[in-house]
Amino acid sequence: MSTRPYVLAETNWKTVKETNYTLAILPWGATEAHNYHLPYSTDNIEAQYISIESARKAWEKGAKVVVLPGIPFGVNTGQIDIKLCINMNPNTQYAVLRDVIDSLNRQEIFKLVVLNGHGGNNFRQFIRELQLQYPQMLITELNWFRVLDDKKYFSVPGDHADEMETSNMLAIAPELVAPFEYWGDGKERKFKIKGMRDGWAWTERKWSLISEDTGVGNPKNAAAEKGKKYLEDLTNLISEFLIEFSNCDKNNIYE
Repeated sequence: MSTRPYVLAETNWKTVKETNYTLAILPWGATEAHNYHLPYSTDNIEAQYISIESARKAWEKGAKVVVLPGIPFGVNTGQIDIKLCINMNPNTQYAVLRDVIDSLNRQEIFKLVVLNGHGGNNFRQFIRELQLQYPQMLITELNWFRVLDDKKYFSVPGDHADEMETSNMLAIAPELVAPFEYWGDGKERKFKIKGMRDGWAWTERKWSLISEDTGVGNPKNAAAEKGKKYLEDLTNLISEFLIEFSNCDKNNIYE
């Protein structure tokens, strides 16, 4: 018997057959360089941990949620010249997501949370199209890195292998974090064009041109204690969302 029936990869058919799951969670990360000190699987490790820990808390309060095996590849078109950064194009992501949704829909699991762990992924347009194809489904994108105000937990802002991500990895998988002397400073070259620099105009960043070490944000104030506090608060909040989402009437979600 599975000790974690909310983790599909660890669960057998007997458990699945006897459990009325109402909500599936799909962690989706990326495979890419994370400065000199974090592993290529950082986004996957974080997304998987956050999904499972949030599901555990929701399950213990009665929500029948299940975490699917994660998708390890994301949109990495801006890092494609960095060795072993693996890109999955958006149209491929759409096809993968469609097939997952089709399977869940046939099996009458009508709620799906795509728990996104990579800034280059964007599922909203896919969800708009797939909701039309599968009107019985209720699908949501959840970007875990946008749930909390990072400034309340970390002193130096960033968005890639920074103080926040390094603290998380020190809390989740410290054995995969290289020694402190290897940590790059995560200095970012900004756009010269003001609208892009200010964020109201957008183009993709070319990672090898904006960062020497592939990081954005200085990680050197990172600490496991910071990561533990952040992850505890984060998974508490996400678990409450999972409970509410799992229990809602999908045909009556507006006040």
